Amino acid sequence: MTIAIFALLILLGLAMLPQMWVKRVLARHSGERADFPGTGGEFARHLLDEMKLSHVKVEETTLGDHYDPASKVVRLLPSHMNGRSLTAVVVAAHEVGHAMQDATGYGPLVARTRLAGQARIIERAGAIVMLSAPVVMLLLKAPLVILIQVVAGLLIMASTILMHLVTLPVEFDASFKRALPVLRAGNYVADDDMRAARQILRAAAFTYVAAAAMSLLDVMRWFRALRL
Repeated sequence: MTIAIFALLILLGLAMLPQMWVKRVLARHSGERADFPGTGGEFARHLLDEMKLSHVKVEETTLGDHYDPASKVVRLLPSHMNGRSLTAVVVAAHEVGHAMQDATGYGPLVARTRLAGQARIIERAGAIVMLSAPVVMLLLKAPLVILIQVVAGLLIMASTILMHLVTLPVEFDASFKRALPVLRAGNYVADDDMRAARQILRAAAFTYVAAAAMSLLDVMRWFRALRL
């Protein structure tokens, strides 16, 4: 029992720590800056217009900062859309970096977009498989059936972890090959803030690592629930 609890605590730590780190970095630099001429949303709009991407919209969202290739929209959280902080400006630049990728037909972004749609389907399928396992066992009276379903469900849900992780190169490209050069070339961020800006860009890139870790925790929760 002690080993099981210890293992669960380790998994919980691995799942929660990346997300906590990302939130801490973004929060550390979220203070309002009177020296910034505009908000994160206004900065995103400015960058898009400068890059001849006026067709890309900028919208507020509560679902997390992201770029939607299908709708051609940069979506920012309220604090980043309306805030005049270093975090707001740098996160906006990161998401515009994805719009730049889309405009150039960046292959890994195309693959990531396809994988994201598949991941949602796979997660739903995994949940259905695992929820139906006890019913199937009761109807068929075959313990082997539930074992197969549990294994299949876990494999399906665990595959979403891989799908999150393969998107990491896309995020680093958006941060360090798109957003960072733009921030430097336009002198949008002072030299004194550049180190913090790199930290924010790294945190933005690692958002998907945090999501993958949480997916791992979800898989373990399903496994424990079925054992109970």
